[in-house]
Amino acid sequence: MERVREDNKFALLVYLWGTISGVVSGWLALYSKPAWIVGALMYFLTDAFVLRLMGGKLPEDLREVEKAKLRGAVLKKAFWGWLLFWLYFTMLVYTVGIHFSPVPYSNQSLLAQSLNTTGG
Repeated sequence: MERVREDNKFALLVYLWGTISGVVSGWLALYSKPAWIVGALMYFLTDAFVLRLMGGKLPEDLREVEKAKLRGAVLKKAFWGWLLFWLYFTMLVYTVGIHFSPVPYSNQSLLAQSLNTTGG
């Protein structure tokens, strides 16, 4: 059985941390609108989370980085993957939490027509 490569494990851990940050961010935003910032600040804990779970086995491009600059290199490499998952899950949890339902503003709109045909 093949083991997971370090770069794939790194990406999966970044996505997991982005998901956790997004759920926390969306849930807190239900109670206070600016609380999503807490989830955004969780980005700066990405390196601690990923490095702890990686167990010292880093992707090839991070192996040559000296220890003093490793945190910045991890945050730089993880940014876009983390951001994608954080935004998605923040919006998803917030939208589900406020019990969003679409409201048509015109009876002639496509939304109003689809709601009328499916609802009745």
